[in-house]
Amino acid sequence: MRLFAAVLPPEDVTRELAAEVAVLRGLPGAGGLRWTEPAGWHFTLAFYGEVDDATVPALAARLERAAHRGAPFELALRGGGQFGRGRALWTGAHGDLPALRLLAERAEAAGRKAGIDLGEHRRYKAHLTLARSRTAVDTRPWVDALAGFTGLTWTVSELVLVRSHLPASGVPGRQPRYEPVGRWALGAAG
Repeated sequence: MRLFAAVLPPEDVTRELAAEVAVLRGLPGAGGLRWTEPAGWHFTLAFYGEVDDATVPALAARLERAAHRGAPFELALRGGGQFGRGRALWTGAHGDLPALRLLAERAEAAGRKAGIDLGEHRRYKAHLTLARSRTAVDTRPWVDALAGFTGLTWTVSELVLVRSHLPASGVPGRQPRYEPVGRWALGAAG
């Protein structure tokens, strides 16, 4: 299974972001980007890649412990940026970013302790991908348009293990499909 740990924004937050993205998609050149779908919007905490079925129970147990060690926290979508010379356009996070980073570190540690090779550790950068491009793109118009965006604040109350189903290669416009396979409440209440 291709897996990652994530924070999923609630429906009212994704609805608000979808309205903002509709404006972005109306800007000149937007047709050259591959826009992500609201059903796939998430903050990746740790990417595990292909995980053997036999490893999943150990990973789930460690993620459950990681979730229970942290308390719920406030988060909102805010602003925007890009990675890879415009190959990815994203919106960022605002709120209790130290709590989000700590949850990401715990999710990464859970994977490592479960025996998953995660490669080199990289500093966590909270982002929700809105669009991608196969080539470098000048994303300034979209980043500028996102500069004043601040979404609704919500309480992050769970850690989610998500399975990624990649589309068949060569099918234009197809998006990965994401399926939650585990959810754990943050804090001792879980």
